Amino acid sequence: MTMEQGTQTRDAQRGAEDLSPLQDADAPFYTIGQVSAILGIPQAALRRLDDQDIVSPERSEGGQRRYSRQEVERLREVLTLTDEGVTLPGVRKVLALRRQVESLEEELADLRGRGADDRAGSD
Repeated sequence: MTMEQGTQTRDAQRGAEDLSPLQDADAPFYTIGQVSAILGIPQAALRRLDDQDIVSPERSEGGQRRYSRQEVERLREVLTLTDEGVTLPGVRKVLALRRQVESLEEELADLRGRGADDRAGSD
C-alpha cells in the first residue's frame, strides 16, 4: 500500500463525524479571554451576557467558560444589535424569534421534501 492510499483509507475511515474542535462550530473551544480579544469587549461584558442568558457558554472541568464559534458569532450579532440601540431584553427576544424562524424554515423544507417524495412516488 502506498502512502497516498494509506492516507485515503484513514480519511475514509474517519468520516464526517470526526471533526476536530477547529472544524466543529459547536465545540466549546475559546476561553473568555480569547473571545474578549476577538470581539474587543471586556471580559466583564461577556460575563454579564452569560448572567443574563444572552449566551450560555459551556464550562470546563475547572468551571471556566468555553465558547464555541457559533456563540462567538451570536455575540457579534448581539453587539451589532446593541450598537443599533436594541436593549438586552430586546436582543433576547430578537434571538429567540430568529431561532423560531430557523426552526420553522427547517420544518417547511422537510415538509416540502416529503411532498416532493410523495409526488415522485405516485408517478
